[in-house]
Amino acid sequence: MSFSQITTLTASGLDMTSDLARVISARSNILEMTQDAEDAVLRPSDYGAFPHDLRAALAARIARRSNDEKLAVHYEVAAGDYAALARPEVSGEEQGLTTVLSIVDLVANAPKDISADHIAALQSAGISDPDIVRLCELVAFMAYQIRVVSGLRLMQGETA
Repeated sequence: MSFSQITTLTASGLDMTSDLARVISARSNILEMTQDAEDAVLRPSDYGAFPHDLRAALAARIARRSNDEKLAVHYEVAAGDYAALARPEVSGEEQGLTTVLSIVDLVANAPKDISADHIAALQSAGISDPDIVRLCELVAFMAYQIRVVSGLRLMQGETA
């Protein structure tokens, strides 16, 4: 896998000829594992109720809610028919995903506020327990990736 295929690096805007890139290349296994995790969460072979394009829309939405427009655009490109859901102002009502989006938004932004009632709401909306786990995996990965991308940007002297 080349560095240009690693979302975390491309989203950070890292100049692959920089001193920082040379330092990071010495730890490339961490970035490759991060990409492997992204592939497993966003493009798994067993995607359950959430196809790859919907997962991309959710990833873009989470990134956008975290004020990371570059990462949001990266994922939104793969969102296909679900691209509208990448916009935080979209409720998901048209797609029957209002409950899913509201809980993804909450988990991504205020995980301490999640309760058993939220899980019950997902179950009542017809979301299976394995699919609830899949949603949580996606949100957790995005939280990690957003922080790594932000850290790489800061290391390059960017302020946001």
